[in-house]
This record gives sequence, C-alpha cells and structure tokens, in this order.
Amino acid sequence: MAKSAAFLAGLALSGIAAAQAPVPIQPAYDYGIATPLPGRWTYAPTASGSAASFADVSARPLLTLTCVRATRRISIARPAAGASPYLMVWTSGERRNVPASFNPATGLITADLPAYDRLFDSIAFSRGRIAVGPSNAGALVAPLWPETIRVVEDCRV
Repeated sequence: MAKSAAFLAGLALSGIAAAQAPVPIQPAYDYGIATPLPGRWTYAPTASGSAASFADVSARPLLTLTCVRATRRISIARPAAGASPYLMVWTSGERRNVPASFNPATGLITADLPAYDRLFDSIAFSRGRIAVGPSNAGALVAPLWPETIRVVEDCRV
C-alpha cells in the first residue's frame, strides 16, 4: 500500500496524472435559458431528398437541414459572415463542434454528417430549442419543430 501511494504521489509530482485528467468545457452561454428567435420552420421534398428551413419573421432563411438520400447524409447550413473551422450545434443533451466549410459565394457555413449520427437524435429530443452557429461567433437559437425530425427520418429510411 505504501508503495502504491508513493507511486501515485510521484505521478502527481511529475504532472503525468494531471495531464490525463479530462478538463470540462464550459459553454460561453447557457442556451438552455435562451429564448428562441421568432420564425417558422418549413419542410419540402427535394430532388435528392428533403429539406427543413427556419426563417425569421421577414422570411429570411437562417438555418437549413438538408437530406441527400443517396448518400444518407444531412447537412446543417446557416448564413455566416466568414469562415470558421467548426459549426457549433447545441441541444439540451449535447453540445458539439462539427467540422464545417464556408462557401463565400452563398455566404453559408455548412456541416455535413451521416444521417445516423447521434447528434440528430439529440436534436430530436432537445427541449424546445437548438442553437447553431460558427464556433467563432454567436449562435442562432431556433425553436424545435417536427420538420427537422422529418428530414432526419427521410434520410434514415
């Protein structure tokens, strides 16, 4: 017992044990209490699958989930002022930075994921809102409507 205690003490002094301890990441903002933007989700079939778009009260599209059925992939896109390596997606059960790309011609930052990614299950069960935004900027907080889940279901069948 004394040997193991001495070994652990030695590890702690060397910094090895501290380097392996996970560091919790605190969100910069608590989206769980954020008020979703007013607006409306719409669902539409597309030639390659389906799409759900969230638009503000001026009918300006702010967030889109698009299913490409042939590849079983879903993209999450939203307008952005510039490039960011990640798109942050927050739900009441998960927060994740997803690799993203920026298209300057369209002004959209897009993340592309397999339809069976657990993030879409987390979106489906989120409590009333989701937040999506470039990792280097603020996020859009949108209400959660069935249209988003319908796009996921379209890509999974």
